Amino acid sequence: MLNPTKETLDLTKAALRNKMTPEEALAKGVTVSTGLVYYDLQAPAKNLYPVITPLRNSIPRVGRPIGYGDSAKWKQITALTGSGYDAMGWVPEGQRSGTMSYSATQKAAAYCTLGEEDYATYEAISAGEGFENVESTDSLRTLQKMMLKEESALLGGNGGGVQLGIPTAATLSAAGSGATLPALTYSVIVVALTYEGWRNASLAAGVATTKTITGADGGTFVLNGGSSNKSASATQAITLGQTLSGTVPTIQGAVAYAWFVGAVGAETLQAITTINSATFSAPLTAGRQAATAITQDSSANPGLAFDGLLTQALNTSNLAYVNTLATGTAGTGTALTSSGRGSVVEIDTMLQSMWDNYRISPTVLYVNSQELRNISNKVLGSGTSSLLRYETNANGGMYSAIASGTIDTYFNPFGGAGAEKGKTGGVKMPVLVHPNVPPGTILAYAEELPAWYQNNEVPNVAEVITRKDYYRIDWPPRTRKREYGVYAEEVLAVYASFGMGVITNITNG
Repeated sequence: MLNPTKETLDLTKAALRNKMTPEEALAKGVTVSTGLVYYDLQAPAKNLYPVITPLRNSIPRVGRPIGYGDSAKWKQITALTGSGYDAMGWVPEGQRSGTMSYSATQKAAAYCTLGEEDYATYEAISAGEGFENVESTDSLRTLQKMMLKEESALLGGNGGGVQLGIPTAATLSAAGSGATLPALTYSVIVVALTYEGWRNASLAAGVATTKTITGADGGTFVLNGGSSNKSASATQAITLGQTLSGTVPTIQGAVAYAWFVGAVGAETLQAITTINSATFSAPLTAGRQAATAITQDSSANPGLAFDGLLTQALNTSNLAYVNTLATGTAGTGTALTSSGRGSVVEIDTMLQSMWDNYRISPTVLYVNSQELRNISNKVLGSGTSSLLRYETNANGGMYSAIASGTIDTYFNPFGGAGAEKGKTGGVKMPVLVHPNVPPGTILAYAEELPAWYQNNEVPNVAEVITRKDYYRIDWPPRTRKREYGVYAEEVLAVYASFGMGVITNITNG
């Protein structure tokens, strides 16, 4: 019978007697680089993506108590017209007044479905045990992504409220010296973009036209990307050193414009601006989307989408205040104007118009980071009010200064509660940076109607009416993976479009 211990010792001795090359030598020590260490993996995975949904968080969500149907419907009385002279109610003794009249309309808003889907393989679910519950955390991420899409829909979804059509051809000019744009007769074509079109477009990917979506079930549907049809070509001869400038008449409903530039018949995407003008002074960039890719008006998705706040405000048939800053029909965008007394002229004009016409005041201003800076510069700049603040503690000593101040509230002197004795009028409106509001645009929004409108339980300017609020579907297994989707069936009902105001086409400066 063999002796394992003796054989092992003999083999070890033989191995040690043999001279080995460095590649064959056994390591005589253990270090961290050897890899014999504990694997420190923090659980669960860290979600490092922003989920900012202020509109979704603040707009009231209302479920129907009974019955749903295909749309939410309501009736609204928009005006009371008195008999005789509308502002005079005098009646002689013993006689009766005339009969008043009123304007009533029926409104309907079709329910739309929002959704997002994902899956996890059975291997991924098993491998994730001890680290995170893959199905639960992935379902949360799917819900968060759907909420981000819902936020975009609430701000600027376009179910047909805005149809951009075909922009007018651009007006071109050449001037200046020192530019490096090569000499050529340039052709310029313009495409207007809705909010969704602006979100979907980039210089690298091009303007979004239409996309065929293949669902997880294999079915397909088509989404329009939010772009207009292309304008006619305009041409301008440029000599070396000159800058090519273009401007196009604004379109109410557009928040941006895409500019295709090049030789006649070879125009490619060279700029996307949030005002109705652009300049070109350097050689054009090759490899961009060609203007021939734009063949139709793809600005809306009727039957699939509902209109968001911005879309409803920019709809010319609604009553929202809209100011598109441009001088003349083909003028370029203009900058905000300081009033010289700590406010902005264009915002003051909007607030006064909303009060004078509808006795309403916005309660919040949603802006892009660019416009927050522009408003702050106009309000706190030289010649208005001091922007430096000093702080010192009660014990004296050195003071500290806080520089680079900005505004967080805008005071509206119109529409306050001044009817009650002892109260001052006016509304303090937070100025909130919304990550998805386009540069060059300000959205004023009344989150609720003032008390003098709330005589029929209509406190809200807008509501999200849900036919079926957020729900998850776990699909039957077809392969060795778990498939699930998160959906909501809803519509944004805007009862009082006059509770919104938009200033757009604002130049940065």
